[in-house]
Amino acid sequence: MARRSGLAVLLVAMMLSMTLSGCFGNSTPSSEETVVETYPDIYERHMLEWNWTGSYSRVLEDGPYEPLPVQEVNIEVDTSGTWEGGPNTAEVHLSYWLPSNTEEGEQVPVIAVVSPYFDYGSPGSQSSPTNVVSAGRGEFIYDNFVPHGYALAQVAVFATEESTGCFDYRGDGEGLGIHMAVEWLGTQNWSNGHVAIYGKSYEGATAWEAAAQGSQYLKTIVPISGTTALGPLLYKNGSAEARSQVMHSNYGGSILDYDGDDLDNLCGDVVEGFLAGPTRYGLGELDPYMDNYYDERSHIDKALGKYNGSIYWVQGLQDWNVDPHMVFGGPPGVNWYQEYIDNGYDVAGMIGQWEHNYPDQWTKHNAQDSGYGGEAIQNMTRWDWGQDLFEWMEYYLKGVGEKPALHAQVQRNDGQWRIEETWPPADVERLQLDLSDCTNDGAFVGGGAPVVGGGQSVTVECSALSETDDLHIAGLATIHLSAVPTFDGGQIFVEMQDAETGLRLGHATMDVRYHAGGYEAQTVVPGQEITMLMEFQAIDALLPAGHGIRFVLSDQGEDYLAPACGNTCTVHVLPSLSIAELPIIERSSDDVLITPQSDEAANNQ
Repeated sequence: MARRSGLAVLLVAMMLSMTLSGCFGNSTPSSEETVVETYPDIYERHMLEWNWTGSYSRVLEDGPYEPLPVQEVNIEVDTSGTWEGGPNTAEVHLSYWLPSNTEEGEQVPVIAVVSPYFDYGSPGSQSSPTNVVSAGRGEFIYDNFVPHGYALAQVAVFATEESTGCFDYRGDGEGLGIHMAVEWLGTQNWSNGHVAIYGKSYEGATAWEAAAQGSQYLKTIVPISGTTALGPLLYKNGSAEARSQVMHSNYGGSILDYDGDDLDNLCGDVVEGFLAGPTRYGLGELDPYMDNYYDERSHIDKALGKYNGSIYWVQGLQDWNVDPHMVFGGPPGVNWYQEYIDNGYDVAGMIGQWEHNYPDQWTKHNAQDSGYGGEAIQNMTRWDWGQDLFEWMEYYLKGVGEKPALHAQVQRNDGQWRIEETWPPADVERLQLDLSDCTNDGAFVGGGAPVVGGGQSVTVECSALSETDDLHIAGLATIHLSAVPTFDGGQIFVEMQDAETGLRLGHATMDVRYHAGGYEAQTVVPGQEITMLMEFQAIDALLPAGHGIRFVLSDQGEDYLAPACGNTCTVHVLPSLSIAELPIIERSSDDVLITPQSDEAANNQ
């Protein structure tokens, strides 16, 4: 294992009765002995030796402790009144591994992975239970952090693995169970009272569920492409993802053991989940009761002001599973990443061109296509992710080391990394494109406006935006599209391309009933002109000098279902009355962050 070779300087300061406190994300653990360690500068990491022989990243230096044998516990939770028709008590099952220094009475922090995926799947092909270190996520913590004096916990949400109760998919009941697990982990005699939750996707969602509960013991969360709210996950401005119709039932079918115990999992809340997707898709603004279902499963808004810890946000800009607007978006005018910074939280980010993957998941990074992160593959994998997170955890869970830089590490679509104070950058300039100056090939019906839907699409092409300079698009582009629906329904999906090469740069989608943006539908009068305030998913991409922009408009795209009204609800679009805006920044070669990469283990095939 590579060592720091003298690059790290260790300073020990004895501080008696020291109390470090702050508001929201600014608090750090108190300690009678504080170790201040200077780590290698982030701009020097590419010059160090790294262990890249495995499938995930490793810290620069192995820790001195051994993991002790696994221990397990069932935590009884009072669930009376939690579920309609559900049990009054339920148990959360978790397994945990302590480092050997706890045998001498040392108290340690805990990094937890909270998941429905333990013992998940159909009988005979289930994943591993909580008492087996899980592949990738658990192994990463077990190998990197337990030897440095951290406990690893693996927690099964209600109704999964050996936990009982209803499978309350992202609901209040599930949040209660997660909260009680955090409370238990924070109050054991071997615990220093500081808990982190780490994980990707659903396991990132559980971090936000815990944050919304406001436990005093939860000190930091690391959601990696983690769902922040269920409604926006499945519907972008009313456009329905295909999985929105079956999400709850798919999970329900995979956690069942197909025996008598399954009856405890089927509460009224679960039945509501089976109906939520089809009702919202089919009825839109006429959905009579499902707002409550999605409101209950929105966590990022509830955590704001209630959670008292830090956030290390990780997001793939090419993620079509948990889209970037889970982080860089929200209600109209809200960018959650900046919103938490503005409210006093300690926030850092790592924003790569990967799909639904961890920053160091190099075997998955290899699979990306051109326009979907493929151009960034050779420089995508963050082999320093383990060290980066280690420095974060040392400070926020132990009070050790310098305070991490609260910045965003960002990768452009050509693979180049840089550091920003925040993202989207605060210094963007909005480049306005009047689409009346562009050409379109739309099919005109009866001499009227071009039509989208019913098998028809429209391509709008704008000539070179700059003949001399490359343009760096960074942030949330918009298109305010004038349109005339022919029905109370219909949908526009827009793909933005480099007009010269056809390279995909980004996409936006919207149901016409959500033309004001956000989550609130309104009835559309057929024949009445509306302006669709469309916002693209987050983009960080380079448009070369002399290249223009192309917008391809259709009624569905990629993950999204066609509108429920089918071919009958075409939309007349009016490019001559529409405007697009691109967020542009200027950066120099001095801003480039060189990351550690290996010809053998990275993505240079």
